[in-house]
Amino acid sequence: MDHKEEQSSEVEALDSIYCGEMEILSTQPLHSFSIPIKSDDYDEEESSGIHCLLKFEYTPTYPEEIPIIEVEDVENLDESKVEELQEFLIQQASENLGMVMIFTLVSAAQEWVNTLSDNMRIRKQQAEEEKKKTEEEEERKKFEGTRVTIESFLAWKQAFEEEMGFLQQREKQGKNRKMTGKELFMTDKSLNESDLKFLEEGDLVKVDESLFQDMDDLEIDDNELDED
Repeated sequence: MDHKEEQSSEVEALDSIYCGEMEILSTQPLHSFSIPIKSDDYDEEESSGIHCLLKFEYTPTYPEEIPIIEVEDVENLDESKVEELQEFLIQQASENLGMVMIFTLVSAAQEWVNTLSDNMRIRKQQAEEEKKKTEEEEERKKFEGTRVTIESFLAWKQAFEEEMGFLQQREKQGKNRKMTGKELFMTDKSLNESDLKFLEEGDLVKVDESLFQDMDDLEIDDNELDED
């Protein structure tokens, strides 16, 4: 069987395997066709999973040389991953030279997109969980607040009173208010010193005798004195 007959036989076999999915693009001078692949979790409506078309074109001496391979009509697959898939398929084709290989290449591509899609889904879930964890931590900190120490409380209290004008009000009230005797005593050192001086002079007290000169004029009953 020459190469062209071998290629025609493979196309017929592939068409029966991928019935309704494989599309023959041309037959002359050589066959070219496309086969769609999609990851197991692919959902067109939800735009999840991976989908793409593998386009193959035979070369004159296929399968003694690899076919032309292109990756088209991609969904949820960036350019770098498209190139990575194409290089992967070329490597697989190089390892299967001498044998019809399209079915092998499509199967390898199918496994590749499933693995990639699983990894993408896991990373997405991890990112969502990490985001949720971060948001919960930030929310917890809002309720927990900052741990209060004596120093931080005093600093806050002073700043708060300055902001509200409490200190200025206290100073103003202090200037207008009369001090009590106790406050005067506590603040005026001269009063303390005078008391101490008084005590240092001794326990004798000078009496003004003139206050008692008129005591004889008072009429006091002796009986009242006796009763006292």
